[in-house]
Amino acid sequence: MYPPEPLRQLMTRAWLPRREEAAVPHPASAARRERRQRLAAAFPGELLVVPTASVKSRANDTSYSFRPGTAMTWLAGSQETHAVLVIHPDGHDVLYQLPPDSREESTWYVSSEGERCEGARPTLADTAARLLLEVAPRGDLLALKGRTARVVRGTDPDVEELFVSDPDRDAELLCWIDEARLVKDDWELEQLQEAVDATVRGFEDVVRELWQAVATSERWLEGTFFRRARVEGHDVGYRSICASGPRACTVHYTRNDGAVRPGELLLLDMGVENRELYTADITRTLPVSGVFTDAQRWAYSLVYEAQEAALRELRPGVAFDVPYDAAMRVLVAGLVELGLIPGDEVIARDDMRHRRWTAHRISHMLGLDVHDCAAARDHAYLDGVYQEGMVLTVEPGLYFAEDDALVPEHLRGMGIRLEDDVVVTAEGYRMLSAALPRSAEEIEAWMAELVSA
Repeated sequence: MYPPEPLRQLMTRAWLPRREEAAVPHPASAARRERRQRLAAAFPGELLVVPTASVKSRANDTSYSFRPGTAMTWLAGSQETHAVLVIHPDGHDVLYQLPPDSREESTWYVSSEGERCEGARPTLADTAARLLLEVAPRGDLLALKGRTARVVRGTDPDVEELFVSDPDRDAELLCWIDEARLVKDDWELEQLQEAVDATVRGFEDVVRELWQAVATSERWLEGTFFRRARVEGHDVGYRSICASGPRACTVHYTRNDGAVRPGELLLLDMGVENRELYTADITRTLPVSGVFTDAQRWAYSLVYEAQEAALRELRPGVAFDVPYDAAMRVLVAGLVELGLIPGDEVIARDDMRHRRWTAHRISHMLGLDVHDCAAARDHAYLDGVYQEGMVLTVEPGLYFAEDDALVPEHLRGMGIRLEDDVVVTAEGYRMLSAALPRSAEEIEAWMAELVSA
């Protein structure tokens, strides 16, 4: 029998009361209540269930770092594992969460999820006071077993199995949430600016330690940025891309184990996720030696001018693809100059020959997810128009693979991307990442200043 009786008796006595600080309401609690009210009004009389993410196994008995579900974060703000938000048909909201372990039960020191292993959980009263939300024990959720509900899927299979739900109706629930998240409020914009500012400091850290990467590998840069993300935020918002030389032509390169060589370009795509789980997403392409060669400067400046062209089109009421088309006109002109595309090339949806070297779209929404609001319908997002308060990336790129025989030899092995985070304003846009230099000349001066400091 485990635990043995002598151990059980010893573990259940002589514990002092837990220290608890008075809970302070979260500054976003009122906004989250209003969001839940709008959600309930969109699905009147229905039971709506929003689980958070569960701990994911990495290997054997080790787990990935826990990250709460996006819908849970936006609607309730809970960062506890196994939490479930339920909006009842009568309009009241309940957050079901695991209560603190009782010292009278062996679970707290026997279970791998017990408080001795994972740390103390907040009391239900503490969570209720912080989130301004009714909170009940997770076990009470079983009383709803068998009820018909709409459920946010993909975060907690155990919760999904409790309810009678339809995948298509469930998808409508997540779609509504993601479309409602397209426009950020002032508090959310503050969080995104905080994440961007920490990311800027992370880029500065990386440039200061660039010589260490030359002596080791790209992983030095990944580790340097990760330290900043963990000190100032929750984590990185996505796996950092630290790609030197030809590896930068792999758009989502994350192995980060290659050599960093003077004379090459270094593509850094990185973002801090702050403690409220809003993330930045910024890319800079830097000359490892601190100065662009003539060929690198030509290619980089072309991407810079493409980004400038896209930004000039960014304002409320403009169709989502208009900045993309503006950027592609600049890049296509450069490809025509190189003889890679005929001079009469037209940027057409059924042509797309330029995509051999431009590879991807130039924008996506940004917020709690790096590719935010992914469940929004096309008419509200990709086929929609910009609205004041939307936050997105602007990130044109050129990729000349080292084995691309069509590309002039002096350009082969260059991958260049320039990515900034912007918020749409009534006048046009505001660049959240303006503190990082963008032009080739600004980058050279910035690198020289950081290295000499």
